[in-house]
Amino acid sequence: AQTMPGLFSPLRPLIDENRKPGRFLLLGSVAPHLVKGLSETLAGRIAHMELSPINVLEAGKANISNRELWLRGGYPDALNAKNETQWFRWAENYYSNFVERDITLLLGESVSVSIIKNLWRMLAGINGNILNYDMLSRSLGISRPTVLKYLEFMEGVYLIQRMQPWFMNVSKRIVKSPKIYFRDTGILHFLNGIHSYDELKGDIIAGASWESFVIEQIKQLKSPFLSVFYYRTHHGAEADLVLVKGNRPLACIEIKLNNAPSVSKGFYEVIKDLNTKHNFILTPESDSYKIGKNIRVCSLSDFVENRLPKLK
Repeated sequence: AQTMPGLFSPLRPLIDENRKPGRFLLLGSVAPHLVKGLSETLAGRIAHMELSPINVLEAGKANISNRELWLRGGYPDALNAKNETQWFRWAENYYSNFVERDITLLLGESVSVSIIKNLWRMLAGINGNILNYDMLSRSLGISRPTVLKYLEFMEGVYLIQRMQPWFMNVSKRIVKSPKIYFRDTGILHFLNGIHSYDELKGDIIAGASWESFVIEQIKQLKSPFLSVFYYRTHHGAEADLVLVKGNRPLACIEIKLNNAPSVSKGFYEVIKDLNTKHNFILTPESDSYKIGKNIRVCSLSDFVENRLPKLK
């Protein structure tokens, strides 16, 4: 639908003739606010539904392991590839078509393909880190507003997400810049030249990649009444994820690649700062057990199946 903005105006009277839901399905791969030339929003007549990548619960029903889903990402064609070679080739074609064709089409302006490619490589290298817009601007040789525009576009086509920090009602000095995450780890792994699960386990990006993967699963499967943030003070207290209901932090989550994790002093400080009663350390495949009275270590699968539904 993003390639046909003129379609929206004639839909308005057609919808008003018969207000039966679901008569029209408009498919697209870009957030509506980024569509060029869109004068009719169909406000009050349209519902926006995000079709996210396949998640761990859906993959489990198809006998796809978390390891495979983490490596290849959640696009159906990536998961249906017969082997890792075919998956990597699919990712290469997807990336090439998107960078060389769709970006210019959707942005509606002349875009330097080399700059976009360099931006992608840089984002793949800083996945899971605090965003520094000025550093990206200097490295790419483009203005800060242009960097912001490109990142807004990439977020609007559901390829990255900028996670905001939680700092309401906290008196300490808090980091207030967003963190950057790839939404699909398969694309992240392609950009880092990772071809197999064995390569992924030994790569320097494995921890940050696992963090991206877990955050995407939780964002998809959480209650719609919960919002997600991260928390970090200038003195080292940090939580990878804070689930917030309204203005009240409900749970703190630390994401670990190690199946036998230890609890950092900084995580205890976060729990004290935010006074959360539900706190978790999430791992790929560990057993479920408690550390103290209010911290539980568990696997991602156990968390999304048994713990997350109770957080509302």
